[in-house]
Amino acid sequence: MKTIKATFFMALLMSFTFNFSQAQQRYQIHVDNVKPSMVGEYEKTAKAFVDACNEHNPEGPWVTATTNDMKYMYISPMENFAELDKNLYSDMSKAMGDAWGKIFSDFDKCYDSHSDFVITLAEGLTYMPEGISMTQEGLNYRNWYYLYYTPENSRNIWEAMKGVKQLFESKGSKSYYRVYRSGFGCPENFYLVAVSSKDELDSAVQGKANEEILGEERGPVFEKLMKYVSRLEEVTGYMRPDLSYSPK
Repeated sequence: MKTIKATFFMALLMSFTFNFSQAQQRYQIHVDNVKPSMVGEYEKTAKAFVDACNEHNPEGPWVTATTNDMKYMYISPMENFAELDKNLYSDMSKAMGDAWGKIFSDFDKCYDSHSDFVITLAEGLTYMPEGISMTQEGLNYRNWYYLYYTPENSRNIWEAMKGVKQLFESKGSKSYYRVYRSGFGCPENFYLVAVSSKDELDSAVQGKANEEILGEERGPVFEKLMKYVSRLEEVTGYMRPDLSYSPK
């Protein structure tokens, strides 16, 4: 949060060794690694910042997500990398004066580190037959699966994930997901799979129902995928509409 240079946000990846002809939606993601003891203070400051943005109406929307390991992720769509050089808050910071500096001093007390990176929506691997959307009303709980891979397996893992999507399509699965791939600022190659649900219980029920729908065919399909995954991480959390912002 210390550097507000056009970023405050989180989200999703560039291209890997082979190219895609169609335009892909990129996202800036800013992550604050909040100290467990400072979560209350952090949320108080984050809400104050959202209130200030609603008052001063700067450009650039973002959505916020929080994880079970106390990371706060600010995700904003971007059209191109030139946007990284824009200062969306110059007028707002001038108008707020000392109050602007105080907000970010308060943020700085709440974490020891933060980071920024870019990810890209992989539409061809995403399974949302009713239309792709990062947020869905009433479905704020998230399971995020990070599938890391080595450069030599970039094409293999892409093809394996296409196989997963084809299985979901053929079975008419009701368990939808979005896929993003790592890009600028990411130290490792990964795909990020995001699954929405109401809460932890709904996620478990949905997962069990999906296993039954996919049937025994899911075994070979997922085994092929795991063959090219060097490391798998699962993170859970929530989307936070109360800490998100959209200009008027």
